[in-house]
Amino acid sequence: MPRINVVTGAASGIGLATKRLLEQRGESVIGVDIRDADVLVDLTSPGDRERMVDEVKSRSGGSIDTIIAVAGLAAPIPATAGVNHFGMVATLDGLRPLLAGSDSPRAVGVGSFAGTGPTDKALLAAFRADDEPSALARATALAADPATEGLIYPSSKAAFAQWIRRSATAGRWAGASIPLNAIAPGVVSTPLMSEALSSPAGREVIAASVPMPLNGFADAQVPARLLAWLVSHENSHLCGQVIFVDGGGEALVRGDSVW
Repeated sequence: MPRINVVTGAASGIGLATKRLLEQRGESVIGVDIRDADVLVDLTSPGDRERMVDEVKSRSGGSIDTIIAVAGLAAPIPATAGVNHFGMVATLDGLRPLLAGSDSPRAVGVGSFAGTGPTDKALLAAFRADDEPSALARATALAADPATEGLIYPSSKAAFAQWIRRSATAGRWAGASIPLNAIAPGVVSTPLMSEALSSPAGREVIAASVPMPLNGFADAQVPARLLAWLVSHENSHLCGQVIFVDGGGEALVRGDSVW
C-alpha cells in the first residue's frame, strides 16, 4: 500500500513541491490549503482546524502515515501568529492520532531561519502558554507599530521551533515511535517571496539579512527533498531536531554560540 501523506500549504511553494515529489514517488497525498487542495480550510480558524482533522480522517479512512505541516504566513499581521504557531501545533497534534495505524509514522513542520532573529518576549510567552487570544492581542499591538511589526514572523517561527524541541521526546511522539522534527529554510524562491526577490535591489536587501554562502537562494525543491526524507522509512532516530536548510546562514550568524 502506498504511504498516505498529509501536506498543509499544498497549493504553492514548499508544500506544492513536496506534494509533487511524494506523488512522483508513488505515494498518496492529501493536500490542505485555503484553495486548490483536497481539504479547503483556513488554519487561522480554530473551527477550520477541527474540520481539517475530520475531513482528513474521512478521506484517509482513519489512518495516515505522515504529517507535513508547511502552511504559514510571513506578513507582519496577527494572522501570521495564528497560522505559524497555533495552526502548526493544531495540525500536528490534531492529526497525530491518525498515525496510530502506520508501521512507520512520521511528522515534520516548517520553521525558518528567521526564528534565529530578534523576537518579542511577550509574544513568545503567549505562544508557550498556548494562549491564542493573548498572542493575537500582542501581535495586533506589534503590527500597529512599524518599529515592531517585523517581530511577529520571527517570534512565531522561534516559538514553533521551541514547541518541536519540547514535544518531540514526549510519550505521545517519541514514546509512540513517531519521529517529530522541523526544518528551517533560509530564503526560498516561492510565491511568498516573489515580490521581495523581483528586483536586484530587493535581492540584495534579502541577501544581506539572510546570508546563504552555499549556493545562494534555494528553489522549493530543496526543502521538499529534506521533508520527504524526514517522513520516509529511513528516518528512524532523528528526534526533536530543527534542521537548517539555509546554505550555511545559521552557522554563519550564530557560529559557536549554540554550543
